[in-house]
Amino acid sequence: MATDTINSTLSASSDTNLIRCHECHFQVNVPKLANKQAALCPRCKLQLTAYHQNGSQKIIALALTALVFLVASLPFEFLSFSASGQSQSINLLNSFDVLIENNYEILALLEAIFMLILPSSILLTLLYVLIPLELGFRLPKTDAAVDVIFLLIPWAMAEIFLIGVLVSLTKIMSLADIAIGLSFYAYVFFTIFMTITLYYVDKHQLKKSLNTNYVEIHSQINKSLSVQKTWALLVTSVLLYIPANVLPIMHTNTLGNDEPSTILGGVILLWKMGSYPIAIIIFIASVFVPLAKLFILCWLNYSVQVESDQKKTERIYWYRVTEFVGRWSMVDVFVVAILVSLIQLDNLMSIVPGYAALAFCGVVICTMLAAITFDSRLIWLTSKTEKGRIINDG
Repeated sequence: MATDTINSTLSASSDTNLIRCHECHFQVNVPKLANKQAALCPRCKLQLTAYHQNGSQKIIALALTALVFLVASLPFEFLSFSASGQSQSINLLNSFDVLIENNYEILALLEAIFMLILPSSILLTLLYVLIPLELGFRLPKTDAAVDVIFLLIPWAMAEIFLIGVLVSLTKIMSLADIAIGLSFYAYVFFTIFMTITLYYVDKHQLKKSLNTNYVEIHSQINKSLSVQKTWALLVTSVLLYIPANVLPIMHTNTLGNDEPSTILGGVILLWKMGSYPIAIIIFIASVFVPLAKLFILCWLNYSVQVESDQKKTERIYWYRVTEFVGRWSMVDVFVVAILVSLIQLDNLMSIVPGYAALAFCGVVICTMLAAITFDSRLIWLTSKTEKGRIINDG
């Protein structure tokens, strides 16, 4: 699936598409692309678009396959847990029921939204847009549907949920016997095909398939609003980060003994158990990444507030890093949800979530929203000439 890249230029021709980079607001004319070729913004190096021959047909086939595996992952056993003659098994749907029955409705809702509802919604919306186009017509509101797809993609976390399951298994392998059911393997294949589907999804190509004369319209730049929203979300994230790391993220009750565990405590326990790779993953995803993202976003927001003209390339790079890695911090929340759903053996052993689970989830969501509200175009909006050009261009 390798893709060649070319740098777009300002030269116009009959075989070019006018595209404005949504990260630096640079307007370029992209030449006609060959199969598996991508166009990069000449200023900030963002991939503007990529062309795949028969891309629509590939997306339809892959999306249908992913949905088949998702449906197959629902009715069968997902995981089972047994200790001292008692056992517990779950499928994906009754895992939500277990959480709700134990009064963890918010955790159940978040898990359902991120690992089931949003991924399936994205796939179904893609089919809603592309199947009619392949048949020679288009359904109502398809332009809006494409916009919705790209709003939802950052929040679909099937692959992160899967990593959370693997971490959960590592944590409890020494406590009991674990069995993996058919639904687990079906969900693995769903995640693989979902990932490949999104690889072929390109907003510009989708919009062009709906309207050959498509020109993307960007929102107006409002520095004050962007900076204020981002600061508000970052302050909220900092306030939530403290209880998320100080309070227990879960409690393990064994024969009446309550053993609270913080995020860092869980990392230390995994390290002592010899699960070094998993301990490192959890430390990076749940401790290092949220803190680093907070520092980076504060630096970026301050730099645009004071209209810094320094290190533009470095700043756009770190902005993209925060966008990419921030969602992976949800892995610890999924770990808690899986363990709570799976381990409910009455007085013998049970796991319940702590308040830190919701606080940490709030940190992840707020930092993701902060990255969204931060307008990266402001990085390039520093000189009077540049301000005038961007504002006049719209």
